[in-house]
Amino acid sequence: MTTYGYLKLCDEMTRLCESYPFLRFQFIGQSVMGRNIAALVIGTGPRTIQYNAAFHANEWITTPLLMQFLEDLAKAYAQGIDWRGHQIRRLLAETTLWVIPMVNPDGVELVQQGVSQDHPFCRELLDWNQGSFDFRNWKANIRGVDLNDQFPAYWEVEAARRGQLGPGERDYGGTAPLTEPEAVALADNALSQCYEMIVALHTQGQEIYWNYRDYEPFYSETWANQLAAVSGYQAVKLSGSDAGYKDWFIQEFRKPGFTVEVGFGVNPLPVESLPVLYEEIVPLLLEGLELKI
Repeated sequence: MTTYGYLKLCDEMTRLCESYPFLRFQFIGQSVMGRNIAALVIGTGPRTIQYNAAFHANEWITTPLLMQFLEDLAKAYAQGIDWRGHQIRRLLAETTLWVIPMVNPDGVELVQQGVSQDHPFCRELLDWNQGSFDFRNWKANIRGVDLNDQFPAYWEVEAARRGQLGPGERDYGGTAPLTEPEAVALADNALSQCYEMIVALHTQGQEIYWNYRDYEPFYSETWANQLAAVSGYQAVKLSGSDAGYKDWFIQEFRKPGFTVEVGFGVNPLPVESLPVLYEEIVPLLLEGLELKI
């Protein structure tokens, strides 16, 4: 595998739902260019949590990591077997897991395929990218808005801190919170599902960010340390960052939210690192299913 884009994701979601009929599938919204933002749901438990990936376009490697986790989880559930010491049928009788594997499909395609002359945003994208056809470092959506700076959690403070006055590859939060349909889809989904916890997969740094302006519940740090213990990552109390999805979730619901920076090195992480990254992240994602007050 050299890339994992939107069409690959669609094929994989179809295959998984055919192989494991207990998986539920739905669209939670659309991207700027009309691509469906999909969610896969597994489990029947009263505790509902969400894992998501690929908020940032050049961090697309988080999508195959999350999809492989979902497939291995579904396989263990179907076979009624334990997986890495976890009783999967018990866990999924207690918890319902929502997986949103690609928040930013337009941006992922841009990073992987570049832009052609007939692309509807070709002229703007080249302007925002200083005339370069190389979009490998692009984090934003197709309108040059960083989706993880789009949420109404001290958005104005983050916009002033970033100092980005217009669209570009990163760090521009838009003209206001929730102007971008991808961010709206994630916010609407969280409001409708009332998750007990969310985990957003990003890259890189091998760190777990767990707090937000003291809005987090008292047990968030304990849970972050548990996730750190099983993964070897470091739980970090972060300051000087606002307007992210995790930030807004904590502020809105006063429940635990975590940003997990997968791997270590540079973005985008090389696809050859997938097996190593998977071994790092599986214990953390399984532990997330176990966490309880």
